[in-house]
Amino acid sequence: MSVRAGAGVRSLARIVARDDGRGGTALPVLESDGPLALRRTRATGSEARVMLVGAMSGPLGGDHFTVEGRVEEGARLSVGSAAATIALPGQAKGDARYDVRLEVADGAELHWLPEQLISAQGSDLRVSTRVELAATARLVLREEQVLGRVGEEPGRLTSRLTVRVAGQAVLDQELACGPGAPGGWDGPAVLAGHRAVGQLIVVRPEFAVVPVTAGVLGEGASVVPLAGPAALVTAVAPDALGLRRLLDEALASLPQT
Repeated sequence: MSVRAGAGVRSLARIVARDDGRGGTALPVLESDGPLALRRTRATGSEARVMLVGAMSGPLGGDHFTVEGRVEEGARLSVGSAAATIALPGQAKGDARYDVRLEVADGAELHWLPEQLISAQGSDLRVSTRVELAATARLVLREEQVLGRVGEEPGRLTSRLTVRVAGQAVLDQELACGPGAPGGWDGPAVLAGHRAVGQLIVVRPEFAVVPVTAGVLGEGASVVPLAGPAALVTAVAPDALGLRRLLDEALASLPQT
């Protein structure tokens, strides 16, 4: 098990989901250590479900957490988290890192739906999420970030999300917020004074034939089609509850299969 030390913690969690040949999904690999703990929960139909549990506080300054997930052909996996992740200042020098690496094969489906990431005052966190999908893979991925706890200023948060379908990039974007971030992050063109920001990316093969129509989804949210079989919803809100409501409503409004 990882132990927090002066240089920070290194922690790795790995998930592999595989079609079990009986109409369900097996989890031949479910490994984690240190601050990251993976727990299998009750399956729904052919979909396996996994919960990511934070066994320690963090990530703190100097920590490096990594989550790797692979959904093999024909498998279905849903991953959530038991509680919000809170980025905190630490004794170790340097920023903290949280890397997520996901692969989804042909005919497979992944729902990646963690709880919010909260950037506490004094923290410095870099988040990187990279998703590789095969041509007929399906994805629902949600990211939610809250800048500061109640009544406090945020820490620095840099988040990059990259999604590729059949080797082609459909999304590659980065957002930096908080002290030291490039100017304008809190201005009208970005957060406009809001403290919760999130996005939802949905990849479905049928979107390549009938793209999602761009538009405004209530106050603070919009949807745009991406190159390839994907759509992106972006939302800002005063708080985490408002952000979740906007993203849930946006997902429900997208064409269902």
